[in-house]
Amino acid sequence: CGSGLIDLIAQMRKAAIIDRTGMFNSLENKRISVVDNEPRYVLAFGFESGNGKDVYITESDVKNLIRSKGAVYAGIKSMLKMVELTVDAIDSIIIAGGFGNYLNVEDAIQIGLLPDMDREKYHFVGNSSIKGAHESLLSQEAYRFMSELSDKMTYIELSVGNVFMDEYSAALFLPHTDLSLFPSVGD
Repeated sequence: CGSGLIDLIAQMRKAAIIDRTGMFNSLENKRISVVDNEPRYVLAFGFESGNGKDVYITESDVKNLIRSKGAVYAGIKSMLKMVELTVDAIDSIIIAGGFGNYLNVEDAIQIGLLPDMDREKYHFVGNSSIKGAHESLLSQEAYRFMSELSDKMTYIELSVGNVFMDEYSAALFLPHTDLSLFPSVGD
């Protein structure tokens, strides 16, 4: 699952199993092997897994997650730049959905998925789309509020210009190329 991968990558980085680019630090580790020219790290050997098969993550899996988290962080930074604000201007980040229910904010910050800011600013709301649909169907007041709120939203096209691509390129490291953006993470 996605939240489990975030936790795994954060812990692999802390344990120095992977470097800031997602590469395995040493092929000398007994849990690392190369199969079909692809390095893999075994999380549980077959005799430990319950089904007799190794449970592993490949270097490509790690790099794919880094690209995904890079896109999320680049989106946040790009939107802030476009409205000439910094991360300090954020009062609250609302994390929604089933994925959000299991997200470990600390690990998400450790890998550079979310901004390194006061943890009290992160709020989990569960499945907000179902809650919103339910409330708007049962309450005219809620429906009006949501309609007014949607009229206040601004659409930002991230693919226009170089801002997103510059931010994305910078975010393709754990946690980021600019470590000053993640003071709580360290090197």
